[in-house]
Amino acid sequence: MTDGARATTLPEPVSRDAPALRGPALLDQVWRDLTFLHWRVDAELVAPLLPTGVVPDVHDGSSWVGLIPFRLTDARFGSGPVLPYVGSFAETNVRLYGVDASGRRGVVFASLEAERLAFVIGSRVALNIPYTWAKMRATHEGDRYTYESRRRWPSPRGLRSRVDVEVLPGEIHDDPLADFLTARWGLFTHHLGRTFFLPNEHAPWPLRPVRVLEIEDHLVAAAGLPGLTHRAPDSALFSAGVRTVFGGPQRVEV
Repeated sequence: MTDGARATTLPEPVSRDAPALRGPALLDQVWRDLTFLHWRVDAELVAPLLPTGVVPDVHDGSSWVGLIPFRLTDARFGSGPVLPYVGSFAETNVRLYGVDASGRRGVVFASLEAERLAFVIGSRVALNIPYTWAKMRATHEGDRYTYESRRRWPSPRGLRSRVDVEVLPGEIHDDPLADFLTARWGLFTHHLGRTFFLPNEHAPWPLRPVRVLEIEDHLVAAAGLPGLTHRAPDSALFSAGVRTVFGGPQRVEV
């Protein structure tokens, strides 16, 4: 939980270009066919959901919560071989946005549904990243993308999410909100009594607009923010994807 601390260094302006990682790669993954759905939310509601030493990051007077379904593929440790079977799966995450006292902006995951139980357990044990095991499907026909999920473990079991979108023509450029929501070069996690920042690096997101056809979601409410997904998202974007590399965890000073 946050202790009410405020960032003592103003965060750098959002950049679409990732800072280079320092040191060897920890994880290497490809993220494909992502739909970014976001809703405005009061920062005071977000603050208790963040780890110690992290406060809500704000854009245009609001904090934001994201529901992001996609496909993760070609996962590997460092420069090792791609993990067979366990290294490719559908995923849907609920994420918040925070900043630490040194001004680092990052994602805080409220939950991450995933198909592969071994990946779920490994992520929870190694870094306390709140993966959950779910029955999932991610499909598309032309420019129409459908993502479905039903949680298996842990409780509350049976939580569902279904997102159906149509990707529209055109590309999105020079959009400060889109950059704020997608150009995130690390994640915060609380593990073994300490908060850590796990940096990542990838090419700038190629983004396109989407038309939302259907959202039926229980995950955002279960994360502690009820009522949001009953209305249209305040931002809806799509990306064909990027390859991303994670560096080793860095301690957050509190």
